Amino acid sequence: MPILGGVADDFTGATDLANTLVKEGARTVQLLGVPRADDPVPDVDAIVVALKSRTAPVREAVAESVAALDWLLEAGCRQAFFKVCSTFDSTDEGNIGPVADALLARLGAGFAPVCPAFPTNGRTVYLGHLFVGSVLLNESGMENHPLTPMRDANLIRVLGRQTQGSVGLVPFAAVDQGAGAIRSAFTALRDQARRYAIVDALTDAHLRAIGAASDNVALMVGGSGLAIGLPDTWRAAGLLATRGDAAHLPPARGRAAVVAGSCSRATLGQIGFARDHVPTLTLDPLAHPDTAALAQQAIAWAEAQPADRPIVIAASATPDRVEALQEALGREAAGHLIEHALADVAEGLVARGVRRLVVAGGETSGAVVSRLGVRQLAIGPEIDPGVPWTYAPDTAGGLHLALKSGNFGGRDFFLKAFAMLEGAR
Repeated sequence: MPILGGVADDFTGATDLANTLVKEGARTVQLLGVPRADDPVPDVDAIVVALKSRTAPVREAVAESVAALDWLLEAGCRQAFFKVCSTFDSTDEGNIGPVADALLARLGAGFAPVCPAFPTNGRTVYLGHLFVGSVLLNESGMENHPLTPMRDANLIRVLGRQTQGSVGLVPFAAVDQGAGAIRSAFTALRDQARRYAIVDALTDAHLRAIGAASDNVALMVGGSGLAIGLPDTWRAAGLLATRGDAAHLPPARGRAAVVAGSCSRATLGQIGFARDHVPTLTLDPLAHPDTAALAQQAIAWAEAQPADRPIVIAASATPDRVEALQEALGREAAGHLIEHALADVAEGLVARGVRRLVVAGGETSGAVVSRLGVRQLAIGPEIDPGVPWTYAPDTAGGLHLALKSGNFGGRDFFLKAFAMLEGAR
């Protein structure tokens, strides 16, 4: 019976959480979309349901998240985890606060720790402020995000504007003393009728201590790093066996391709690096704002490339090009154009023999896996922090997928990903 039930607000975030749990020895399956009532419960330690709710209307995001939690509770999960991005990106209207409020209400709980820290990828929280590397969140480039611009690094303020409850802080001084001090801080905040506690974390050791202090917490809210300490806590309680095969996947085969829609600095750098090594096509939706035309151009180009080399097809753009496209089409229409075009491209590539596919960007990943009809992913080995290879058995012929958050991965990520699978053959 599964121990943890995760609800993630985008597809790459779900993969990131599942990856963390697998690395810590917990067998984990990712489900795509709200499971059907009659879907079988996988025989694993943790289940993560991936939703495309980060930028959905608040009411829709809440309804889908609660429906996913209902299924997970019916499946027997003992603890819930609401996975949000390590950059905590949302809007002042939601969706983090409203969804978290609804999940707490469904669980009959009144308190949840909140921490998006992921030190390995440079995300840390200090005195309630979120840092990306050495700069505050609102100076990291996230202030230019096309859908969820983040212009405030103070998570107490950010979450406080979204929730009907009050938000407190477990500061570094308490976290650095370990699990006992964190538990005491939780108790004090509950006594003050705080609904949420932003928890500081600068290192993985801090995250492990938070996990140990959250053994009796019904809901945790945060990035994947917040789950690092949970499997150890389950083992200590006799709930989880020690195993070494949690990341096993079938052998890879078929053509290799990248589809990129993220406009983050990291993804733009990865595309630039790939261009010097493998065939790379950059689509221009501003010049050709037509879904079918963009997809046809990409597929025709892909068919002309050598079958034994990875290819990269990108619609990613710099902030000024994104702004120009949004001014021409409107913010929502521009996003839909990119997502639908790249979903068409991915569908065409798979139909032509691609069986190893990297998708860059959370919204793009959601559009692609939905188009391909993927319902379940087994989680495999990690490529770069936060991004594993996965395997979709329900896709024709089986498909290896890497769903990469736009901000994650080194400059050589795309090439490194395929080299890993070649080495595993």
